[in-house]
Amino acid sequence: MIRVIRTMRRSATRLWWWALDYAYVVAQQARAAFDRTDPATFLDGHRAPVVVIPGVYEPWRFMLPLIRTIHAMGHPVHVLDPLGFNRKPVPDAAAHLVEALERQDLEDVIIVAHSKGGLVGKYAMTRGAGVPRIRSMLAVATPFGGSSYARLLFTPSLRIFSPRDRTILALSLEKEVNSRIVSVFGCFDPHIPKGSFLLGAENVQLDTGGHFRVLEHPRVLAEFERLAAQPTEH
Repeated sequence: MIRVIRTMRRSATRLWWWALDYAYVVAQQARAAFDRTDPATFLDGHRAPVVVIPGVYEPWRFMLPLIRTIHAMGHPVHVLDPLGFNRKPVPDAAAHLVEALERQDLEDVIIVAHSKGGLVGKYAMTRGAGVPRIRSMLAVATPFGGSSYARLLFTPSLRIFSPRDRTILALSLEKEVNSRIVSVFGCFDPHIPKGSFLLGAENVQLDTGGHFRVLEHPRVLAEFERLAAQPTEH
């Protein structure tokens, strides 16, 4: 009986987290749709440059609250307008990231990414001209191992999250850069049933659930501050 009660409570808690998560994403997408903030506003700063990469179907303004806070800490923050809603394949999106790093001659870069953005960031960390320019990455709710739900979806931009996708599999073999990644994720993610644990990375599991609203959890900024304070290794 006790086990049944615990299971019911766990299910009720997850449903509540799920509801809060979708309320958060609807509110943030609506705000982002009407926001006209100029990204050039965030380019000044004396600390390490930051590049923000949102998840699939998210414009960069979706992460504006986090961008404003990081910029206020003294970091120049760069966004990738060409990504739009980040529906391109991971290698193509990573090419946009690397092009921006080269064009703006950015070095010692910290990537702050949400969901798919973490795959884009890791891809750029493992090959090509982006390798020496990227110091580290804070990835929030990133499906490093894919999501089993992807096989149920018909949209190509979402089916790429299949655990059998060639990019997911290729990235899983790139383990050397994992030590420079901090993966932050909730104890329950309605989109990534197996979570965002990344072997060899600094894994931080939050005491709450969700895929989107975890972006506003205080631990995310705390982990960013810790990551930004670390010395450059390359």
